[in-house]
Amino acid sequence: MAARGILRTGEGGRLFFWCPGCNGAHAVTVGDGPGPRWGFNGDYDRPTFTPSVLVRSGHYVPGQEGKSCWCKYNAEQVAAGKEPAPFNCSICHSFVRDGQIQFLGDCTHELAGQTVALRAFDEEPG
Repeated sequence: MAARGILRTGEGGRLFFWCPGCNGAHAVTVGDGPGPRWGFNGDYDRPTFTPSVLVRSGHYVPGQEGKSCWCKYNAEQVAAGKEPAPFNCSICHSFVRDGQIQFLGDCTHELAGQTVALRAFDEEPG
């Protein structure tokens, strides 16, 4: 991934931004091509993506309800006296507008309902 402004660029029109709620990267795909595509204002320092960005993992992924997931795995690990995995089941739903990330109320992390500035990948939280 190459750095451009606060974003990272990838193949096929992929743009990555750092999500402080998930403490990890999320990606959207922009421009022409197959698959879902987001609108992008072209500003790599104060990006806007449309529509919203929805990232689901584990049992929150449609069709995975009731199946094995990180929640169950981690509970089993803890019950066995072992370290849980660094992964969890989650929902991160946001609007990225003018360099700000607005976390919607259905997020499962601590920033749900808040709006914060996007930061570069290597920038320390402020």
